[in-house]
Amino acid sequence: MNLSLLRRPGAVAVIVLVLAAIAGAWWWRSSADKEAPAYRLAKVEKGPITATVAASGTLNPVTSVQVGTQVSGQVKELFADFNSTVKQGQLIARIDPETFQIRVTQAQADLEASRAANGRAQVAMLNAKRDLDRSRELVEKNFASPADLDAKQALFDLALADVKSSQAVLRQREAALASARVDLTRTEIRAPVNGVVIKRSVELGQTVAASLQAPELFVIAKDLADMQVETSIDEADVGRMRAGQRASFTVDAFSGRTFNGEVKQIRKSAQTVQNVVTYTVLVSANNEGGQLLPGMTANVRIVTDTRDSALKVPNAALRFRPAGVAANDATPVKQGDASKSTADGKSSAGGGAGGSGQLQQFRDRLLAELKLDAEQQAKLEPIFTAMRAKFAALRDLPEEQRGKASQAARSEMRAKVEEILKPEQKPRYAELVAELAGRSGQPTRGRVWLLENGKPKGIDVRVGLTDGTATEVSGEELGEGTEVIVGTQTTGGTGTSAQKGAPPRMFF
Repeated sequence: MNLSLLRRPGAVAVIVLVLAAIAGAWWWRSSADKEAPAYRLAKVEKGPITATVAASGTLNPVTSVQVGTQVSGQVKELFADFNSTVKQGQLIARIDPETFQIRVTQAQADLEASRAANGRAQVAMLNAKRDLDRSRELVEKNFASPADLDAKQALFDLALADVKSSQAVLRQREAALASARVDLTRTEIRAPVNGVVIKRSVELGQTVAASLQAPELFVIAKDLADMQVETSIDEADVGRMRAGQRASFTVDAFSGRTFNGEVKQIRKSAQTVQNVVTYTVLVSANNEGGQLLPGMTANVRIVTDTRDSALKVPNAALRFRPAGVAANDATPVKQGDASKSTADGKSSAGGGAGGSGQLQQFRDRLLAELKLDAEQQAKLEPIFTAMRAKFAALRDLPEEQRGKASQAARSEMRAKVEEILKPEQKPRYAELVAELAGRSGQPTRGRVWLLENGKPKGIDVRVGLTDGTATEVSGEELGEGTEVIVGTQTTGGTGTSAQKGAPPRMFF
């Protein structure tokens, strides 16, 4: 460099400015490279997929019989205990029979007295019959007056009535004796079925009173080799239940072991607790080994549908939203509109099941298709405001707790919305709920993102079955091996998941 140039006025300042500009450009480019997101990709795969419904239930015997007593008294003997194997008709307990034996003896004495009284009445009747016959012969020979015949006839009729009365009393005494004998027999408590005693409710010497209902003494399980799980299924999922569907369950006592069964019955009686409607579904449980015990808590998974060969993507791909993109829009949101979009329930935070974007979509369809009036709309807004807050809180819960809590929240919301509807609006509301739930046979909609020239490109897809990890999809631009975005990671290698939340599905 020519040093003479440095002696010129302002030359040093120009050089400093040039160097500062070069350093600034280098720093800006390095910073931009660091801030540019690096996307994590996954390939669309083709293979089998199985949709299941998860629930918890309780193991119970298929048939359990409560054994009670029809007579009151003190338990004098016990012949069975917990886990005792009993046969039908086997004596398992005895109520003190002394009082009932005395009643039998008294009834027998009353019966003997009635028989004696009936015998006296029979003799009196026969005597009256002979007097009547003699009087009739005398009247025929004109040796006695007709009035005497009438008197003898009256005496005979009275004697005959006494016989009938004594015979009625005799039958009463016979019935009383039979009743006393039955009560005496009832002091012997016998097993009504073959099975195992799973509960004993009395102790030796305890007094039981059978006044209004028979007190429980034992509970006998008819066959512990054949048990069932009584599980509660949310009304949102019960429409997919069918008898004969395959099921599996686990119990805490045997961790790592899976027991198989099938759906036996879907009971039509609904259970409503805090506006949450559930239905009891019975799942068979083979217990030939005898490991399963009544009362155990079972975690059940019921297979509702399967696909042998389906295009599927990770659930994270359906939850992913690029920064600044609304959940229901592929157009980037301007920085100044981000807060408004969030307030309207359309921000990317609503991605996933039950997100605010789907809440907003459901609200819009309610307004458009049910023609809600101003009063109904005023009641609807607080419901959706409360639901947005609930679903935002659910994202931080563990997977198992989140599923149950979201089911309860959905049921609560459906009930509250239905309460503000008019009778003529409710049929369409039921159809709308079924459609959004995908139970009408139509797949729901979703969106995945591809990389095109280094930038995300959103494409709409049809969403089908999900197994909690992957979801069946179909779309014109999707095929086996297509790479979709499932998340982002910084240049330092720290990855971020697509979104917090449950596996993708429509809000209902």
